[in-house]
Amino acid sequence: MTKKIQLLDCTLRDGAYINGSLFGKNTIKGIIKRLSDAKVDIIECGWLKDQEHDNPDSSYFHVPQDVIPYLEKKDPNVTYVAMVDFDRYNVDNLPENDGSSIDAIRVVFPRGKAREGLDLAIKIREKGYRIFCQAANTLGYSDEELLDLIKLVNEVEPEAISIVDTFGAMYPEDLDRILSIFSHNLKDNITIGFHGHNNQQLSFALCMQFVRYLTEQNRTMIVDSSLCGMGRGAGNATTELVTTFLNKKHYGNYDLDLIMSTIDMYMVPFLENFKWGYSIPTYIAGMYCSHVNNIDYLLKKHRANVKEIRSVISSLTPADRVKYDYDLLESKYIENQNHEIDDEKALNQLKENFANRNILLIAPGKSSVTQSDIISDYAKANDCIVIAVNALIEGYDIDYLFLQSRVRYEYARETHPQLFSKIPKILLSNVREKARDNEYIIRYERAIKRGWVNFDNAMICVLRLLDKLHVQNIAIAGFDTFSSKYNASYADEMIPSVHGVENWDAMNKEIKEIYKDFRKRTQDTIKVTFVTKTD
Repeated sequence: MTKKIQLLDCTLRDGAYINGSLFGKNTIKGIIKRLSDAKVDIIECGWLKDQEHDNPDSSYFHVPQDVIPYLEKKDPNVTYVAMVDFDRYNVDNLPENDGSSIDAIRVVFPRGKAREGLDLAIKIREKGYRIFCQAANTLGYSDEELLDLIKLVNEVEPEAISIVDTFGAMYPEDLDRILSIFSHNLKDNITIGFHGHNNQQLSFALCMQFVRYLTEQNRTMIVDSSLCGMGRGAGNATTELVTTFLNKKHYGNYDLDLIMSTIDMYMVPFLENFKWGYSIPTYIAGMYCSHVNNIDYLLKKHRANVKEIRSVISSLTPADRVKYDYDLLESKYIENQNHEIDDEKALNQLKENFANRNILLIAPGKSSVTQSDIISDYAKANDCIVIAVNALIEGYDIDYLFLQSRVRYEYARETHPQLFSKIPKILLSNVREKARDNEYIIRYERAIKRGWVNFDNAMICVLRLLDKLHVQNIAIAGFDTFSSKYNASYADEMIPSVHGVENWDAMNKEIKEIYKDFRKRTQDTIKVTFVTKTD
């Protein structure tokens, strides 16, 4: 007899987005065995891919036989599954099911491709495997489209069809609407599943709502979760929370101690070395029902802050948000940053102000504080115009503040209100479009040169701008190497970070390369002096 509520753990499949599937052979074996012993009903062992399984540490398999070494002893009460993407697996490579490996295959397909996905599921079933289906981005279906989907599913009769909150955008009333259509129109012998994502901190709440609703409808159901919520972007509902809920409220019999010890034994290294789960960027993806790859692109390619991310994502059409068209994203980002403004008056005024003057740039590195006497003495001795770069540092007679970050603008304004109000500000157009009193707005594109990840480093930006203003003598202070510890390299450790950095050493190396590129072009026109030591 099929249990009314079945738990499916997808750690080894969804978690593969985080670590590239490289869990390690012993970890894959250990997680499968321990989840089996903990009485988890369905264990997703990984993906079936159109590539050879040539790495024993990977949960990407080519054929079900590749999973056999990881199944020490199959539990007849557990269903072992793998997932295939509807158009990324050649079913001709799938051997007949001889019972030695996985029992079932989950087929995932996007909106508009149900027919193709279900046709693949039929072929898989003909080879002796039980079939489960996943309707990705179920929230994107209209009621009419849901009824069309259910009609197709009723014809094929897979063991289960899962509602998937692909972008973590559902609210409880959205799930209720979809469940009402499913429960009243789907054949009773087909189980309804739910796979949520935690973009809006609702995946666990939606799991509970899902169970409550279908319990009242007396339907069989499958709830997806993963250990520690491991999964792409915001991740999933956590297996530890879902099992506790089912044990307490729905007569579950899962061994929570064993699940906890599995986390202790196998998940801690991933928690320490990888990042997933709720964050403001993934929340924006959920808010706008956007693919998380769009967010990742903006973070990694442009180190965009959350306000910029929201501005770009909101400018996309609903249809474009669920895709990841990187060319379109790039054009939208540039459009967002490079507001069309007339900056000729500001440029001419700054040229006049800086003509034949020595410029001292003070970046917010720790050396701007530890070597403040040296910096101040240099400024006086050389009669410098002092420009603070992307942050206000107290203790200096600052003539201008240069900013290329909105969040740094707001931080400086709120933490140093009196100083901020009286100092003239030079702002790139991604910070503000219209100048307030004492502000010079410069078009973003004037201060950058693309081709690097960190092309918009604030010091490099102001150097490029000063070159366009024909400044000939520039001194630099506080331009320190970035530390791998959050803000440890800054004079003000509470200053908001403008970096989405995964590799600090690589960033430091690249900024040096960008600076060298700048100097190669300006060595005959600009003299640069470093007042403080920098690596």
